[in-house]
This record gives sequence, C-alpha cells and structure tokens, in this order.
Amino acid sequence: MADRSVELQHSADHTNPNLTDSNSSHCHDASERSEIDKKARTKLIIASLLCLIFMVGEMAGGLIAHSLAIISDAAHLLTDFASFMISLLALYLASRRATKKLSFGWYRVEILGALISILMLWVLTGILVYSAVNRIIDKSYEIDATVMLITASCGVAFNLALGFTLHQGGHTHSHLGGGHSHNTKHSQNNHSHGNKSINNGHHDNHDNHANSSPEEIRVRYGSIDEEANGDYVRFKNADESQHRHSNINVKAAFVHVIGDLCQSIGVLIAALIIYFKPEWKMADPICTFLFSIFVIVTTITILRDILVVLMEGTPRHLIFTDVRDAFYEVEGVKDIHNLRVWSLTMDKTALSVHIAVYKDADPLKVLKTASGMIQSKFDIKETTMQIEEYVPEMLDCTYCQDLKD
Repeated sequence: MADRSVELQHSADHTNPNLTDSNSSHCHDASERSEIDKKARTKLIIASLLCLIFMVGEMAGGLIAHSLAIISDAAHLLTDFASFMISLLALYLASRRATKKLSFGWYRVEILGALISILMLWVLTGILVYSAVNRIIDKSYEIDATVMLITASCGVAFNLALGFTLHQGGHTHSHLGGGHSHNTKHSQNNHSHGNKSINNGHHDNHDNHANSSPEEIRVRYGSIDEEANGDYVRFKNADESQHRHSNINVKAAFVHVIGDLCQSIGVLIAALIIYFKPEWKMADPICTFLFSIFVIVTTITILRDILVVLMEGTPRHLIFTDVRDAFYEVEGVKDIHNLRVWSLTMDKTALSVHIAVYKDADPLKVLKTASGMIQSKFDIKETTMQIEEYVPEMLDCTYCQDLKD
C-alpha cells in the first residue's frame, strides 16, 4: 500500500440523476431540523407560561387549604418549570457554533441543567416529607377540603391542557446525512496509534463543492448503493428515506407531564376522600409520602442516564458488541481496535475507531462503507475512523485488545 494522499470530495453529480445537488446533500444542511426546533421552542414557551401561572395558583391554594399534597404538587410544578427553562436553554445553545475551547459545542448544558433540576427536586421532596412526618406525629392540623378539591380538580385540568400543548402529532423529518467533505491523507505506516492514516472527521472544505468532477468520490451517509461502473459509491438512506422524528426536549417534557397528571389525579382522590370523610385527613400526608417515592423512583432512572453521559459511557440504546461486530461485516476489514462509543448528550452519540484492513483492501471504500453502515444501522452521526494496514503486532498490542465488560 504505497504512500498516497487522497482528498474526499462531495458535490453535485450533474450527469447522474440519482445524486442530489450539493446544497441539498450537504451534511450540515439542517433546515428541517431548524424548523422542528422552532416548533419545539414555541411549545416549550407556552408550556412554561402555563406552568408558571398554575404553579403560583396551586401554591396559593395549597397554603389556603393547608394541604401538603397540594403544596408538593406545586413544588413538582416548580421543577417542571425549571426543566422547561433548561430545555429552552438547551435548544438555544445547541444552535450555537462550536468554538476552539468547546469543540463539541454546548450540548452538555442540557445535562448539567437536568442534574441541577433533579437535585432541586430532591431538596423540596425532603422538606415536604419532613413536614408530612410532623403532621402524622402532631395531628393538630385542619384541611379545607373544599379549597383542596377545587385546586386538585384544576390541577388535573391543567395537566391535561399542558399535555395537549406538548403532544406532538406525527411529522416526518429527513436526516440530511452525508456530504462530508474531507481533506484526508493516507500514509503507509507501521502499526501505531498515531494519526498517519485516513480519518473520517468533520473538517469541511466548502470550496470543493463547486470544483469537483464526476470522477471524484461521493460520500453519502446511509446504506450503501454501489453503481455497477464503480465510479462512485452512494449512500442513499440518509436523505432519501423519511422517518418520524420528534424533538427530544419536547418529548421529555411530555413524558414528565404524564407523570404530573398521575400525581394530580392522586391529589384529587385524596381531596375527595377528605371532602366526604374529614376524619380521614391523614390521606393528605400519606399522599405526600407516595408522591415522594414516585419522585425518587422516576428521577433515579434519569440520574443514571445523566451520569452515563457525564462519564462518556456507551448509550443505553446501543449494545457495544453489536457496534463492534458490525465493522467485521464490511469487506476488507481484518480487525478493529480502540473502539469508543459515547454520549455527547441524551440524543447525540459519537464514535471513534481504528480499522485495520487487509493489504489489498481499498481503504477509501472501507472508510465510506463503514461510515455509511454506522449511521444507517446505529444512527451515529459523529464518527471518526482511522484506517490502517493490519500488522501481526496488533495481536499482542495492549491497546488493540477488546474492552472488558
């Protein structure tokens, strides 16, 4: 495999109708994503205003009724409001360009904000549990069942309205995948963990779009579709297939509201019990205990996901061995090592890998096929792949061994 330098181009194919023009195929064309984010931002703003208004009203109702269950529901709304604000901030910051200091952008702000929101909710829950314990011990409290019932009924109605606001009907979103234009060099090199190899990174050369020729290589992320003449390899899945896509922030908020609705129904049941059986006022602190357990159970799962992201762990929806084994399906791949799959945020995954190929393999074809396969099969868009010729020393190299479970 002689030393050579190869420049990967991506451009319009004016002679083949199967390829779209450069504008539509550019990998960073996010016009539809931008439209989805605008809709998500509008929904979150409306939800935030509704949440703030009713939170104040429910807190007032809880204080007037002397109901801890109502106050705990209002406290939960406070964390909902905080989470909506965090989601709005995440949408705004995610649209900002990456910088030299923050080369991956601002995606992790959403994770940090969610962590703060959970900690705040735990503090409020602890205070309410303490108050509920005191009520059970003291028992010298009165509850205005009428005010509690009215407030609880409004709470159910509010959560239904909020859920309707956040509910996303089906809409399609085309992931515009391919079109990475790379200036990439490949050099024959002994086995090493350096950079003298072909890398599939995100280093765009926008000037190349206008000057490319039919002989240049087109790279499109998705499933591979190789023409019989062998002039190019086209990945068609990314921008030809449509699938349903919803904004992750709005989806998370909607799921959260469903939990709040269940909690509001619980408060309403407690209010009905106390309204018809005032001597059963113990239902109020008991309801608070049940809500506290619900909060802990639901937030522990979220906290686990947050820690996985902060520790750059493999996302829960991916199986590491499946990703690893998929590379061996690519023709020309002898072995892989240094495979890393990690979460940049809840819905954005990154991958890097060293691919060792046979001596007679075409490294560019391996690179393109592997890139398309990873995005098409696992929906991983941030990929960096280093191609190197296989050498026997890899068998004994500590860094080339499979990772432990």
